Amino acid sequence: MTQVTIIGAGFGGLTAVRHLRRQMPDAEITVIAPKAEFIYYPSLIWIPTGLRQGENLRIPLDNFFRRRRVQLHRGRVTGLRDGGRTVITDQGEVRNDALIIASGGRGLRKLPGIEYSFAICDGIDAAENIRDRLALMNKGTIAFGFAGNPLEPTAVRGGPVFELLFGIDTHLRRIGKREQIELVFFNPMKEPGNRLGPKAVEGLLAEMERRGIRAHLGHKISGFAADKVMTEGGDIPADLILFMPGMTGPDWAADSGMPLSAGGFFRSDLHCAAPGHPGVFIIGDGGSYAGSPDWLPKQGHTADLQAETAVHNLLLHLQGKAADKTFRSELVCIVDALDSGIMVYRSPKQASVLANPLWHAAKVAFEWRYLLHYR
Repeated sequence: MTQVTIIGAGFGGLTAVRHLRRQMPDAEITVIAPKAEFIYYPSLIWIPTGLRQGENLRIPLDNFFRRRRVQLHRGRVTGLRDGGRTVITDQGEVRNDALIIASGGRGLRKLPGIEYSFAICDGIDAAENIRDRLALMNKGTIAFGFAGNPLEPTAVRGGPVFELLFGIDTHLRRIGKREQIELVFFNPMKEPGNRLGPKAVEGLLAEMERRGIRAHLGHKISGFAADKVMTEGGDIPADLILFMPGMTGPDWAADSGMPLSAGGFFRSDLHCAAPGHPGVFIIGDGGSYAGSPDWLPKQGHTADLQAETAVHNLLLHLQGKAADKTFRSELVCIVDALDSGIMVYRSPKQASVLANPLWHAAKVAFEWRYLLHYR
């Protein structure tokens, strides 16, 4: 029986399960993850303002795995052996005939004092800590920012920070605290969010100005303290710091024997195949994709597109054939503001930005529809 192993139970990994089982009804599929649960990260931005609770976004996967006849290996990956044919975990080893790495990335935590900041993408606990700190504030300053990986310019995740910024602004206005609490956005780039396209940058900065949000742009971040953000262009006093650092690959990447990019990600081509490692495929935030546009986002939608491509090429590999499918390079993002939203779309041939109050409802509806797969 053919054995396919998937590392990770996030967007890419679970989408790969669905495509694999549909096309390989008799394969033995093993998912390696610490728990049988899926965290719906796009909606973490709603926890600080009370629109979602943590338990709403923690989806148990036991029934999904049972329906799809998936074996769960509960453990954390520590490395690979035999060119990827053996996955080493803290709970034993898992053999495979083909491997999909969908383990995601992690934040770079090298800036001095970064422990004084909260990163929304760190998960439910981080989002709930932000919620609790926000609820206690009656006056002061909240600083919002993000940065990239200097060795991998595309390894940046700014969308959730913009959503937090606009969503918290809306929330504070609703509860009558906005006049007492200043919001400041900081970024080392003069045009933050430029991966979304020039129209999107212009729209985001205009929205900040309309909402009375101060921008501190173009100054390198040097560190944090309990009461301030430190930059080369001056300090920003802050009572709460919400900061998303640049990204790098998973902590076990260096011990994997796989080729890595300068920024610490698994190297991959546009077929989602790892160079020099037949039968190993890379999808999602943990990969660096040679030949992809420099604006390609690290987001769930991209991981889903890559999962479909990886499964297609994995089947060809098992048949002794060459990969022939590349994933679609596409950015689709609704920058939510709690009462409205900005839809941003980008492809190699098109870029569009559209603001509309209905985009918030669309984002809510998409969450419901997406999670039907796993509930």
